[in-house]
Amino acid sequence: QGSQKRSNSTPETPRPKRTLSSRSPYALFSPSSFSPSVTPSQKYTSRSSRGEVVASFGSVQGPSWSGRGGASCTPKLFGPLEENLTKSYKFMFQKALDVREVLSWRIEELGDALKSHHHLEEFASVLLPAQEPVTVLGQIGCDSNGKLNAKSVVLEGDREHSSGGQIPLDLSELKEYSLFPGQIVALEGTNSTGRMMVVSKVYEV
Repeated sequence: QGSQKRSNSTPETPRPKRTLSSRSPYALFSPSSFSPSVTPSQKYTSRSSRGEVVASFGSVQGPSWSGRGGASCTPKLFGPLEENLTKSYKFMFQKALDVREVLSWRIEELGDALKSHHHLEEFASVLLPAQEPVTVLGQIGCDSNGKLNAKSVVLEGDREHSSGGQIPLDLSELKEYSLFPGQIVALEGTNSTGRMMVVSKVYEV
């Protein structure tokens, strides 16, 4: 028997495939059965917006200004300085502390709106035991990584009154409610032990 020479196989000149029998276990898992096609679709190759610059900032250095007649003028910023971009910055780059500051400010702002709309008294801390019904302000959270349910709802108190402390919520006394993680609410209820708040009323924004 003469030695058989293997033919070189390239993407341009693929080796002819042998038909596998139906009994072969490799037929179900062959690359051709689940590999996507390497040829891009006509819709993708014929797109007209490829490489298009939608918006840019800071790319032009030292723009030239010119006018006709009159003395030379220099352009000035319109509006406050903190609302204008004067140098390049990292887009969508935020520090965790800055995000926390914005969230805390938002909780305080919506807390004032809740207090004036529902005519509420001063907010109490979620960490202090209270035998009588008190009103607390905070943000709805979840005590686990799973989905939010009636047993996993916690309230993260605001920084001004509760120093950001968390407390589990007992919602069994509510007839109906609709909550989601991150929702800012004011709650009325009792916290007799300081470890669980029994909610009797929910004030929404």
